[in-house]
Amino acid sequence: MNRQGYIYIFSILASTVNGFNQNETKVHIHFSKSDFKTVLGDVDSVQLILSETAKKNATVVFTYQTGDEIQLVETNNYITPIPNISIVANQTKAVSINITSTGVGHLNLGINSSSDQFIGLSQQFVRITIVHSSALVVINSIIGWIYFVAWSISFYPQVFENWRRKSVVGLNFDFLLYNITGFLVYGFFNVGMYWVDNVKDEYMSQHPRGINPVQLNDVIFTLHAVFVTIITIIQCFIYDRGSQKISKFCLTLISLAWLFIIVTLFVVIFGDNLISWLQYLYYFSYIKLGVTIIKYIPQAWMNCQRQSTLGWSIGNVLLDFTGGSFSLLQMFLLAYNNEDWSSIFGDPTKFGLGAFSILFDILFMVQHYCLYRGKDPYESLNNYEKEVEAPLLSAVH
Repeated sequence: MNRQGYIYIFSILASTVNGFNQNETKVHIHFSKSDFKTVLGDVDSVQLILSETAKKNATVVFTYQTGDEIQLVETNNYITPIPNISIVANQTKAVSINITSTGVGHLNLGINSSSDQFIGLSQQFVRITIVHSSALVVINSIIGWIYFVAWSISFYPQVFENWRRKSVVGLNFDFLLYNITGFLVYGFFNVGMYWVDNVKDEYMSQHPRGINPVQLNDVIFTLHAVFVTIITIIQCFIYDRGSQKISKFCLTLISLAWLFIIVTLFVVIFGDNLISWLQYLYYFSYIKLGVTIIKYIPQAWMNCQRQSTLGWSIGNVLLDFTGGSFSLLQMFLLAYNNEDWSSIFGDPTKFGLGAFSILFDILFMVQHYCLYRGKDPYESLNNYEKEVEAPLLSAVH
């Protein structure tokens, strides 16, 4: 091999070694906690941990992100500003930081440095939630389980009522169609947001320091609701349903909703990114909101026309009312404890739907216990038939 060949090989080896050396100088830094809750006035500690000791001295500064702000700032109203920390070459492996809370709310604490030996600093942060009372945190957790259980079992009184009577007369079929549609589209939304990686990545790219709004209990609740609602619909094919049927208006409305879903799906697949998968899932949530607004109206009107609530389980209503009431109570307690009233009044849709459902539950209770109490045309008819049959049986005997 000639001299130029040796020089060429040496230059390749040198660049490779240099590349390894450059990679070795890169240091990752991460917080020892990803998030934590603290009480106003408390002092907590968190550590900054280096993947390896730094190769040269450096300074790390702290950044703060509050509310929906995207820009990272150097001051805040929630914790005492943390002084810059010095990283000593070949010595510093971890640094402990004291965090003193001075205000109630949410804060993302991040890090930054001008040193080129650190990488990925923009992705490193810890979410800090500062509350008025730690006792309210426990109470809110208990309340959450109460309304989760109440809503979960609220489907079964109607199933039991249909089985006991061997009849679904009095249960409005429009309500069932709205209900299954609402839970199906909400199920698609929850499953997509919780399990589909592409959707989660897209959400996190839009909300880099946000939290996925869909949790595992949301997915489980929705899938359970779909299952029990399907059981109720099957009962409509098995048991006596009289002359009841789905209205043309309801069929038209639901058909248009599913047609919109199908057409939009083709746009997502073949539309060259006209609509993203995340936006497509948001459409499902909008349909759920619309269905929730109107689904109780057919049942309430049917009770009014029949002057009776027979066939419509009051147990379902009471449990739904319990779940909705505790849900709203939790919203107010969370808003107070986190001093975040925008979570209620800044999102009127969520609050309005909860209040709307409770108002219908109250209407159903008034119908059942006050307006139509003792007014039961079906039971009156059964009693009349028994009275007619009784003398005939006596005459035969």
